[in-house]
Amino acid sequence: MFRVCCAFITLILILVNSNTCLALSFEEVNQRIIDCNSVMQKAIEMPDRAIPRDLLKGCRGLAIFPNVMKLGALLGVGFGSGIVLRRDEQTGQWSKPVFFSIRSGSFGPQFGAQSTDLILVVMSERGVQGLLEESFTLGADVSVAAGPIGRDASAETNLRFDSSILSYSRAKGLFAGISLTGASVKPDREANEAYHGTGVTAQDVFYEGKGALSDNARLLMETLDNATR
Repeated sequence: MFRVCCAFITLILILVNSNTCLALSFEEVNQRIIDCNSVMQKAIEMPDRAIPRDLLKGCRGLAIFPNVMKLGALLGVGFGSGIVLRRDEQTGQWSKPVFFSIRSGSFGPQFGAQSTDLILVVMSERGVQGLLEESFTLGADVSVAAGPIGRDASAETNLRFDSSILSYSRAKGLFAGISLTGASVKPDREANEAYHGTGVTAQDVFYEGKGALSDNARLLMETLDNATR
């Protein structure tokens, strides 16, 4: 059993490392935006298990990570790629997307693999700026809490505005709040270069409007505008 676990852990590490070493094309990273749009549409449209629209209307940013893989054999590792958009406090407009990666780890009895969609609702400008750090840890650099769900979650939501980030997961068709304390989030340099071009930083995109804006990104921004209008 021990050898099996060690072999599985080695496979996990190979998969995580290979996930970041492949050269990326514009088409590949642009496809990620389609996946993110699909996740957000499902998060908004579910009648009784949706992310509250009041939260989306008051947030300063969104991080969307489709199909985050979690693999476990005593040591659990989660890894995925997605995008972050900043929402301007004055105009309510969304920024162009910036590509990010997420990594998490856990220890304990666990074995197998699972794919989960993750959404982080960033409630403060401090939370957005924290994401710009080279390596940002949820719960350590800013506070993070499992987000409330459903139409009647407004009262609970008021109690959670002291958290900079509210986190959600979707598995088997249902959204739920999830604790992501200890997960690390950082800009995906290779994906951003493939999409926005060399030398364009996340800060440039969020605060100066630089970078590319594909048709897929426009569709995602339409989805978000409809949710926050």
